[in-house]
Amino acid sequence: MRLFSYIVTLLLWLLLATASFMTINDAVAASTNSIDGIRVWPAPENTRVVFDLKTKPDYKYFTLSKPNRLVIDFKNTKNKTALKALANNDPRIKLFRSSTSKSKASTRLVLELAKSYQLTVFPLAPAGQYGNRLVIDLYDKNKKTQTVKKAAPSGKRDIIVAIVAGHGGEDPGSIGANGTYEKRVTLSIAKKLAKLIDQRNGFKAVMIRTGDYYVTHSRKTKLARKSKADLLISIHADAFVSSKPHGASVLVQSSRRANSEFTRWIANRQDESELLGGAGETIKKTKDKDLAFTLADMKKEHTMSSSYEFALHVIKEIKQVTKLHKKKPEGLSLAVLKSSDIPSVLIETGFISNPREEKNLNSKNHQQKLANAIFKAVDSYFIANTPKGTLLAATTMKKHKVRSGESLSVLAQRYKISASKIKSANNLKSNMLRIGQTLKIPHAG
Repeated sequence: MRLFSYIVTLLLWLLLATASFMTINDAVAASTNSIDGIRVWPAPENTRVVFDLKTKPDYKYFTLSKPNRLVIDFKNTKNKTALKALANNDPRIKLFRSSTSKSKASTRLVLELAKSYQLTVFPLAPAGQYGNRLVIDLYDKNKKTQTVKKAAPSGKRDIIVAIVAGHGGEDPGSIGANGTYEKRVTLSIAKKLAKLIDQRNGFKAVMIRTGDYYVTHSRKTKLARKSKADLLISIHADAFVSSKPHGASVLVQSSRRANSEFTRWIANRQDESELLGGAGETIKKTKDKDLAFTLADMKKEHTMSSSYEFALHVIKEIKQVTKLHKKKPEGLSLAVLKSSDIPSVLIETGFISNPREEKNLNSKNHQQKLANAIFKAVDSYFIANTPKGTLLAATTMKKHKVRSGESLSVLAQRYKISASKIKSANNLKSNMLRIGQTLKIPHAG
């Protein structure tokens, strides 16, 4: 009996020891991370590298020069991704390679760089179709911004329209039931719209994203501002958990968001006077806080009202080619619309989550119709609200509907031109005007 009890006790001890050993091994295995994929997204001004990991990354990094390198140590991590061809199509990264880390359980990856870059490194939690990620942005230093405002032979400038194709790169946006990526639809429509705008005399399109890469929201407005854009249009495709919603919408900045931006303006007016347009330098230099507040508030209100007015033009045109989800512009707090100095709208061209609209949004013909409609809205808006100093202002006549009590001399004084010019432009044989008559008003210059 004693021998039997001893054997049983020994077996139990062995079982417990084995279980404990397995538990320790399982814990070690569970704590080991892995790099399951590496994606490289080149853009005109930066390159984004995304590491897809099994769990949240535990990492350290440092840079070296002569030659330029970025070194990243992933703690308790194994690399499962081939490195050889990752840098083939990127102008900033010459080579991805592995190296020896101080810790045997860690993986050291080295990015051999073409030169020194401004660096941003940050982790991202799981979202949508993606799991844990580590993101690296390499930005060009001191890159000269191309001047896009060209002077016409007359010395008058073009009207600049900044176009944002929603999402891009590792951010696909919404995905339709048949696998349609929003980022591809928006870029296609944006390119078609840009082509139409560039063909219009006196207009110039600026594409904020020209390929499959991601541009941060703050960068979008910064690029539009550098281009001195007169208008910003962001193109998207909507989505919902149900496939039933359909139709296009036009979104503008919410009053709440605009007021928040306005508060930032006032607080930073010494550094950000350019955000306030023509009144910027006055606001920057004035010691009268009440005057600064008043001028800035006027600028904010003008931008918001201009955005809303353009949104009405878009709705008028786009409803001719697709159904509307919202019949009026809707105010939302969206980062891409935050520019309080540039009239900005976001156009949801349809619901990619709706099978019929997903099919339409994939159609080149339907994309062209949408682009045509948005272009007509751009054209009609600027004819009604022509910026001073532009070629359009110099070549387009305004229209005026005669009201009671108005005469040629009154109109000549109002528009600062001679009465004879108004008569000549409208082939008038006398000075008599009738109420309701529409007159062409020549440019004052």
